Amino acid sequence: MPQMTPIQNPQFNQGSSQVGHTLTTPYKGRFAPSPTGPLHLGSLTTALGSWLDAKAHGGQWIVRMEDVDTPRTIAGSDQIILQQLKACGLHWDEDVVWQSKRTDLYQAALEQLSKGQITYRCICSRKEIEETLRANGVELGRHEELIYPGSCRDQNRQAVKTAIRVALPSSCVLHFTDRMKGVQLQDLVHEVGDFVIRRSDGLFTYQLAVVVDDYLQGITHIVRGEDLLSNTARQLYIQKVLGYPRPSYLHLPLVTNAAGEKLSKQTRALAIDISHQEAIFNSLRGAAQHLGLKEDKNELSISTHEWLQIKIRQWRDCYL
Repeated sequence: MPQMTPIQNPQFNQGSSQVGHTLTTPYKGRFAPSPTGPLHLGSLTTALGSWLDAKAHGGQWIVRMEDVDTPRTIAGSDQIILQQLKACGLHWDEDVVWQSKRTDLYQAALEQLSKGQITYRCICSRKEIEETLRANGVELGRHEELIYPGSCRDQNRQAVKTAIRVALPSSCVLHFTDRMKGVQLQDLVHEVGDFVIRRSDGLFTYQLAVVVDDYLQGITHIVRGEDLLSNTARQLYIQKVLGYPRPSYLHLPLVTNAAGEKLSKQTRALAIDISHQEAIFNSLRGAAQHLGLKEDKNELSISTHEWLQIKIRQWRDCYL
């Protein structure tokens, strides 16, 4: 999987690109879960971190359901997630939006990119990409993200069911400063290759949808899990070519199980229990501890609201 590379004293060569510009408008953050199941400790930790950052800045916090990948969506999960957030005292400041209802917005962005002649159609299957890479002497690791070799780039494909990829320039090294991890750098051409923004089944990818939504919803600060760190350069590039400003980024450490695996539906992470107040408080405490916020024994006898106010002050001391 491609990674953003941390660097201490970056010297950017010709062809490197520092994308967009930092927003100076009032703070607006978001929590954007995929409704593929209820919140577990890992997703609650992200929700709490993004909520605390917004409140510590005196800003707004919204919720977006990232259900653009409709086949993975589990019916009713969105409502369960909203109930869990409310039970934990994490209230949002605007109406919730669902990506599945915003495809016309993604289509408009795709058309803008196509007019700029930086997209092309691709008929390659994963198996065909693997075979091409092996033929070129590339060794493939298990579950490794494939660096697209550009097989369809100059073919002018006209088939109906094709993916659409972004045609990267010959040099595309992107960097940004993560508020927790420092300066990050990724060479998109050599570490990712031309990437898909609309799948062959017609569904838009996360890479395009998240950029369009963050821009249209006025998001200034993105706080999310570090599993999405390696996606950031792709999103920065889309922001650049669409003329969008660049939000601030903070990637939080992941919550893992005993085997060191990220908590997820695939690793059978347990849903947080909101059946009674003690369970809710224990989940919040666990999330706060993972975020590095200290705990005081006096906190055990206060209300959730009072506890959240203490954590806002702690977050301000740690991260602002």
